[in-house]
Amino acid sequence: MSSYFTDLAQQYIDGEWRPGTGSWDIIDFNPYDNEKLASITIATADEVDAAYRAAERAQKQWAATNPYARRAVFEKALRLVEEREAEISEAIVAELGGTRLKAAFELHLAKEFLREAVHLALRPEGRIIPSPVDGKENRVYRVPVGVVGVISPFNFPFLLSLKSVAPALALGNGVVLKPHQNTPIVGGTLVAKILQDAGLPGGLLNVVVTDIAEIGDAFIEHPVPKVISFTGSDKVGRHVATVCAANFKRSVLELGGNSALVVLDDADVDYAVDAAVFSRYVHQGQVCMAANRVLVDRAVADEFTEKFVAKVSTLKTGDPRDPETVIGPVINSSQADALSGVVEQALAEGATALVRGAVTDNLVEPSVLTGLPADSALLRQEVFGPVAFLVPFDGEEEAVRLVNDTPYGLSGAVHTGDVERGVNFAKRIDTGMFHVNDGTVHDEPIVPFGGEKHSGLGRLNGDTMLDAFTTQKWISVQHGRSGFPF
Repeated sequence: MSSYFTDLAQQYIDGEWRPGTGSWDIIDFNPYDNEKLASITIATADEVDAAYRAAERAQKQWAATNPYARRAVFEKALRLVEEREAEISEAIVAELGGTRLKAAFELHLAKEFLREAVHLALRPEGRIIPSPVDGKENRVYRVPVGVVGVISPFNFPFLLSLKSVAPALALGNGVVLKPHQNTPIVGGTLVAKILQDAGLPGGLLNVVVTDIAEIGDAFIEHPVPKVISFTGSDKVGRHVATVCAANFKRSVLELGGNSALVVLDDADVDYAVDAAVFSRYVHQGQVCMAANRVLVDRAVADEFTEKFVAKVSTLKTGDPRDPETVIGPVINSSQADALSGVVEQALAEGATALVRGAVTDNLVEPSVLTGLPADSALLRQEVFGPVAFLVPFDGEEEAVRLVNDTPYGLSGAVHTGDVERGVNFAKRIDTGMFHVNDGTVHDEPIVPFGGEKHSGLGRLNGDTMLDAFTTQKWISVQHGRSGFPF
């Protein structure tokens, strides 16, 4: 087992590793074999306050630091991730139940986003804007917001913590990070350790491992942070947005999805099957962009269904340490129970199970369901696990209507032999991201990432990080003399 789980099972506040002072511990379990990885005494609201105050103190000097010097920290952090890749991969497998393939995928993206953070330090530019007043010069400066609070999820914790933490720091902010309780090391203290070793000054990044049962809304209500970056469910995201609005904070919300992968009548069926299986079952389906629904034109539905079911039936479920495993455990028993409930509900509503996977502890084998009634709530909600719904349709118009018939709008994909037909289809979907002749699960460092409807507010990646983590300040200079009416 990685030494990370013994060395990093602490809070990281104001440049110091210290135990929490709460009255109970968060126990970090391996979701595959329930091995206890670590025990972390939780942080209290007082420690959340100490973390934010430390970030506030350290941020002023950091913002004044030459951006080329800030950039060097992220160059070093990237080298450290590359050097420690094997250890980090082991930690992802142990703490998340991620497969070897998933760990490699997450680390690849994490390195890409660190490379982008290197460039982001130099990205903010000011402007001089003309004035209708003689002798006046209008300068618009882009400045850090100050302190950013980051709340990261359990499914891609290393990547999704770094994705907000690194850009916010690169742009001159301080940060307090609250990782998910199921992934406190990979999503929290490991990120802090890498940036500490890369030379980030103490106090700028703080990690509090805690639970809302202990701190309530203290993390998002606190007066210091000006932006809260939250990745998680739409239910919690709604609450975060409400509290932020009441406290005059900006929220950046990357929330759930109910993406559809659409197979039109002229699609390459074999290729569409490969894309659909990956899009539904990567990381046990615990991906916000996963293809919950696979919509297939009736003209190719029989062929697609036969090949899809055949491929899903070959996916190996088991120990994520085994390189042959495709489906590892879901994150905890409540997720496993919820997925069992989804399948039972679908069958009770009249669906047919083309593949019905067994559930053993946290191992949930893939299921493929079809024949769900059109008004089923299951077709409109996010299902965070390896359960696919196959839905036939008649023609493009019906496909567009079905894809949009959900409160979510994060990702999606369409397969067709005519690229422009695919692009025109994509334009009609109410979603932040859509892919032609590919899977639904994509993230790239300079492309705006985010959703519409209940899938979130704002965008991350590339230049959109400037909108998320900086603000604009107008300073005017009167070189002549203004005239005043009195």
